[in-house]
Amino acid sequence: MMSALLKLTGVDKFYGAIGKSVHAVQNIDMDVMKGEIIALLGSSGCGKTSTLRMIAGFEETSRGTIELAGREIQTLPPVRRNVAMAFEGYSLYPTVTVGENIAFALKAAKLPASEVEAKVKEVTEMLEITDILHRYPTSVSGGQQQRASLARALIRDADLHLLDEPMGQLEPQLRTLLRGRIKYYIKERGLTAILVTHDQTEANALADRIAVMEGGVLQQFAAPQTIKEAPANLFTGTFVGEPPMNVFTAQARDQDGHLQLDLGQGLHLTYRADAFAPEVRATLLARKEIVLGVRPYAVHRDTAGAEAKVIANQWLGDQSHIAASFADGTIVLVEHDRADVAVGDAIHVRLAPEDLHVFDKDTGAALSHGAHMA
Repeated sequence: MMSALLKLTGVDKFYGAIGKSVHAVQNIDMDVMKGEIIALLGSSGCGKTSTLRMIAGFEETSRGTIELAGREIQTLPPVRRNVAMAFEGYSLYPTVTVGENIAFALKAAKLPASEVEAKVKEVTEMLEITDILHRYPTSVSGGQQQRASLARALIRDADLHLLDEPMGQLEPQLRTLLRGRIKYYIKERGLTAILVTHDQTEANALADRIAVMEGGVLQQFAAPQTIKEAPANLFTGTFVGEPPMNVFTAQARDQDGHLQLDLGQGLHLTYRADAFAPEVRATLLARKEIVLGVRPYAVHRDTAGAEAKVIANQWLGDQSHIAASFADGTIVLVEHDRADVAVGDAIHVRLAPEDLHVFDKDTGAALSHGAHMA
């Protein structure tokens, strides 16, 4: 079995005295394989940047170990870790040109001038900043500074490349273009990279695996498709996905051999006994209440479905987002054609058992996905 290039074991970060201050990162265990691109995804304050900075050496670990390429590095200064980092705040040297900033590490390693020139040309063409190499950092835009910082990190020969919100300052069209180029550049060279982002589109487009974080806790660490289809808990299920997952509290009952899910307000969903795996059915019936989740793309209009009343219908140019009052809340469904429904119209929606995600109401842990145990 292949060993991990990077291994975090029981990593904690307290800002202040242990146990008496902000517990920013809580007991993180994470293995990263050579050649992987990993995204640390979460909202502001979730602990993702603190984790990245502990790996880089700019923050001390409060507890736990960090191993990189077979070495424990948590006590080493940043310069001895062989890690390249692109900062969200750029951190370019203001007294030298953009080109000299990018080439700095290569010249320090005493590479031949022709090799340095070729490497700088390649990475700056990829990031579309060849026209500013002669200028100083303070004379170019924030987006150009960010791309220069990214180029300086990617060009380095390092065990690990850390990218902190690497495209946060770029306009959407350029960001979309560069995502594909950056992923190809990293994969073609067999680099290993960890990026911090709050943008799930960026995480899905770039990463082989995504580490979803909230409140300093690693909620789920898996491939993007796995996180979408089998979220580990209610937080991950509702945080990842656009539009967000619909969720409803329900009670499960045996109704004449059928499984009935009571959503309140006189609304219930009834399924055949064999629609769910036996162990799922038993698990749902054993709980007083559960939380049902269904993604908007999996909600379909069907005359035999449960009734809902339209409260909004937005055409976004390539799809319709319909919001409707349903049970004791709102259900959102997405259709790829323009939907001919108006506010106040009654519609009927079908929630197929294979599209349902079920979570424990108290802990949020996933119980089942698509009528099978989680």
